Amino acid sequence: MNQHEPQSHYMIGCMSGTSLDGIDLAYVKFTYDHSWGFEILLAETYDYPLHWRKNLATAIDSSPAEINKLNHDYTHFLGGQIRNFIKKHKIKTIDAIASHGHTIFHQPEKGLTLQIGNHSDISDIVGWPVVCDFRVQDVALGGQGAPLVPMGDLMLFSQYQACLNLGGFSNLSLFQNGKVLAFDICAVNTVLNFLSNCKNFPYDAGGEMARRGEFVSSFFQQLEGVGFYSKQPPKSLGIEWVQESILKIVNDFNQHPIEDLLHTYSLHIAKQIAKYLPNQGAVLVSGGGAYNAFLINQIQKRSHTKIVLPSPVIIEFKEALIFAFLGLLRMQGSINCLASVTGAIHDHSSGKIFLPKSMID
Repeated sequence: MNQHEPQSHYMIGCMSGTSLDGIDLAYVKFTYDHSWGFEILLAETYDYPLHWRKNLATAIDSSPAEINKLNHDYTHFLGGQIRNFIKKHKIKTIDAIASHGHTIFHQPEKGLTLQIGNHSDISDIVGWPVVCDFRVQDVALGGQGAPLVPMGDLMLFSQYQACLNLGGFSNLSLFQNGKVLAFDICAVNTVLNFLSNCKNFPYDAGGEMARRGEFVSSFFQQLEGVGFYSKQPPKSLGIEWVQESILKIVNDFNQHPIEDLLHTYSLHIAKQIAKYLPNQGAVLVSGGGAYNAFLINQIQKRSHTKIVLPSPVIIEFKEALIFAFLGLLRMQGSINCLASVTGAIHDHSSGKIFLPKSMID
């Protein structure tokens, strides 16, 4: 091989978010030639069957024994989906599969975080090496275990001033002098989808219901007063916080039309996000919320930066792409988790590596 020829690595990234949109899978070719580049070769979302959506949505209230069983069952379900993806597309070249799993609870201040689907037998099910359980090591090192995507943002998307993800939660990676500051900002689709479900819609397509609504000042003021917003980074959010801090307020205002609550909550999201956006340059936006035209418009109205919506494959699969990249770094023993972002005692290479028995025997 020519010594100047870029090195290539083939990874599959797997992501399941708190908004329960489905399982995102991306087959990615990474190349290194002085810096990292990537090409998403294949990408697909597998919708959750109704019973899985219900099981995952209610898992936080389950007993330890029920969660253990769910973890086992979900590992086999997830492994089967990944295996089907590989088989369907006849993928032959894979360095490893990097899987985030599905977050059941995240309480880093108590030293607790659980992402199910990360049992060791997942590698036997898919037949390839698997890197997973990325958060636990960081929490053990005193960190938040989140956000994890900033390392990928910094190394793959540093042509922007910041990267904003609008998923179940909004999280931001800010780039300054080759370094990254990153943190969770607020709940997005976990709340917008909850409200939309009240009208028997899975989500508010394009933010059209929110657009028709009217502003509820008292609701807005209560949301703005939530304690998390005054905390300094590093900080991260979990579904428990949504239930305890946000949905309680939402339920206090359930006499108002859903459209008004969607409208007001969207303005709340926009204000919280705009506070942290840089004063110049461009911000790359990804995640399902990027398709919420009303929300994007409200963020842009409050910001001096240019909001950039990339191709649909980046909008929808950026987290799967980045977990594929974090898995690659872990396979190489390189740092993939930044103490400056999570608050851990030092930078580290996070994630458990499992090899299928066929590779060990």
